[in-house]
Amino acid sequence: MLQTVEDIKRLIKSDEQLMLILSQVQTLCLPDCWICAGILRARVWDYQSGFITKTPARDVDVVYFDPNHLDYDFEQKIQHDLSVENPSVKWEVKNEARMHTHNPGTEPYTSTIDAIAKFPETPTAIGARLDSNDQIVLAAPLGVSDLVSMIVRPTPFCAESEERLIIYRKRISTKKWQKRWPMLRFIEA
Repeated sequence: MLQTVEDIKRLIKSDEQLMLILSQVQTLCLPDCWICAGILRARVWDYQSGFITKTPARDVDVVYFDPNHLDYDFEQKIQHDLSVENPSVKWEVKNEARMHTHNPGTEPYTSTIDAIAKFPETPTAIGARLDSNDQIVLAAPLGVSDLVSMIVRPTPFCAESEERLIIYRKRISTKKWQKRWPMLRFIEA
């Protein structure tokens, strides 16, 4: 069973698809750039659940932070270029310097990790990238305890506001994660 950041890094390193994705994203040379959220969460939950077959990734979230270039069209170009290079993946590219506008009552983010910490649920608040030595770096601003324990709860930021909790509840309702991973525990406190 996975327990630590190092365990998760070893899992990522053993996953050919994740390593290819990380390599592709690294070549973009975007500032403060990470893959994050669902694909990483699903890989950990699959492993913790003992699944042999990996849950297919609905998409791969690529996030970066560049307050000097907030152009949505630039994000779309990167997304298109990644799709041409690897059409087997549905890419979602977002500049977190502008994404605070999608979160009710949110000040601008200060970095990609700041944005990741403000995702709706704790097990989704995770990112990975390769450093200049091709070593895996993990961003887990809220830790990995909930992720490896298969606990789903709102992030502290999300829990501060009823508006944000509505977003969290809607995600839990529509994602139907418990059907794929019955070991999940949902906590809203």
